[in-house]
Amino acid sequence: MKKQLVIGVTGLNAIDSPGPGIAVIRGLRDSQAFDCRIIGLSYESLEPGIYMHDIVDKTYQIPYPSAGARVLYERIKYINDIEHMDVIIPNFDAELYSFMRLEQELEGLGIKMLLPTAEQFEERHKYNLPEFGTKYGIDVPYSKSIFSSAEIYGLHHEFSYPLVVKGKYYDASIATNADQAINYFNKISSKWGLPIIIQEHISGTEYNLAGLGDGKGNLIAAIPMRKQYITDKGKAWGGISIDDQEMIEMAQNFVKKTKWKGGFELELMKSNDGKYYLLEINPRMPAWIYLSVGCGQNIPEGVALLALGEKMEPYTDYKVGKMFVRYAWDMIVDVEEYQKIATFGEL
Repeated sequence: MKKQLVIGVTGLNAIDSPGPGIAVIRGLRDSQAFDCRIIGLSYESLEPGIYMHDIVDKTYQIPYPSAGARVLYERIKYINDIEHMDVIIPNFDAELYSFMRLEQELEGLGIKMLLPTAEQFEERHKYNLPEFGTKYGIDVPYSKSIFSSAEIYGLHHEFSYPLVVKGKYYDASIATNADQAINYFNKISSKWGLPIIIQEHISGTEYNLAGLGDGKGNLIAAIPMRKQYITDKGKAWGGISIDDQEMIEMAQNFVKKTKWKGGFELELMKSNDGKYYLLEINPRMPAWIYLSVGCGQNIPEGVALLALGEKMEPYTDYKVGKMFVRYAWDMIVDVEEYQKIATFGEL
């Protein structure tokens, strides 16, 4: 008989720029090692996952990361007194810092998590990527952080257009001139704050790799993927698993040298001359993580098992040529459900 787990999951915003939560939950429900009750942890009342009752068993709203770790702890404690969660899997960059600060206190409540250390989290930030690349011997595009749109007019001394304007957590846009760069600076900084990262634009093909590190230098799972369809927000709407040993070796090098703990995503650009550049390291599973299940490496399951302290042997192979194609559909829900989550913070 499989063990029974109660797992809290964030990132239920299955929209055009989706959070990873629903894909993570699908992987957890496909686990061969355990059965699970899923507790959704939402920020907004219109996150679609709240209303997917065949996916999420019950949802509670939690405070925004800006409210601070103490407020989050009190809310999680309240939820846990009811649900007795075994594991929480956070899926947003912006919330990870609060969860990392609370890791020991939540463990005192019986809740396990698999998170990178504060040092690991900080050094892979977009604005630290040049130093990260130098330290670990990884090619990265030239970039710099700026704090004022006035700095954009001087960028021609270091960059040529087009260039990439990136937020410190999310969002990236390609600017072909200074006026566009200023517009993107204002738009992204108003949403995610400062600094804004200006990055050299590399022409080529976009690739991603989803992986899992055990915190001891071992790469437990790795699925390389080539983007097949990209939205206007730069999100993969379709992709295919590929056989690329160079990408896997890059992931092995990253995990071995950093001793990364938890899920991660490497965003890569393969230039027209065949050279890989690391664009970003996302410190959690990506929204396309369900492809890992289809390829024979259930990374969400692995995150839960490692969080519980179970030993896992690294996967040795995966299925090549498996595709994911994302789609959208309309759910019909009763307004009473929306009113309940909006008013009482539970559904």
